[in-house]
Amino acid sequence: MGGLRSAQEGSLKILDQEICGASKQQLTEIRRNIGYIFQAHNLMSFLTAKQNVRMSLELHEHYLKQDMDQLATEILEEVGLGQRVDYYAEELSGGQKQRVAIARALVSRPKIVLADEPTAALDKKSGRDVVEMMQKLAKEQGCTILLVTHDNRILDIADRIVYMEDGRLVERVDAANLVR
Repeated sequence: MGGLRSAQEGSLKILDQEICGASKQQLTEIRRNIGYIFQAHNLMSFLTAKQNVRMSLELHEHYLKQDMDQLATEILEEVGLGQRVDYYAEELSGGQKQRVAIARALVSRPKIVLADEPTAALDKKSGRDVVEMMQKLAKEQGCTILLVTHDNRILDIADRIVYMEDGRLVERVDAANLVR
């Protein structure tokens, strides 16, 4: 769905663009409108928090003429890491790493954020804080978040829940029961 792998068959449209059969250039353009939050955060350990976030901006031509360090610092401040902008990944806690990943995903103001198990390595409080922060920033930016999770503790934050079982959508799901 994020255009990181090729679709093998069928049809998949993201942001009104067909993914299946799309050229490399088309996939690159689609990916520029998507923010990614990976389960393992995928931070570059040899970069600081600010540099990890800035790297996302460098993929967008219109940000190259702006002060990318300032933009990266501002969003890190928004996720509560204003005092950690020059820290390397190994100097950050799991929750702080995930906040850097959120900042990196949202700094370029994508239309969609795809989040894969963003609370997997976090305790209950940190997980909830991270998801609430994602939700707040995405709403401020007018961004949609598609979050995949097994963590029932955060389901009540969702505007809509789609339940899958054995790789298939389950048609009738009582969202309230899932939250409980």
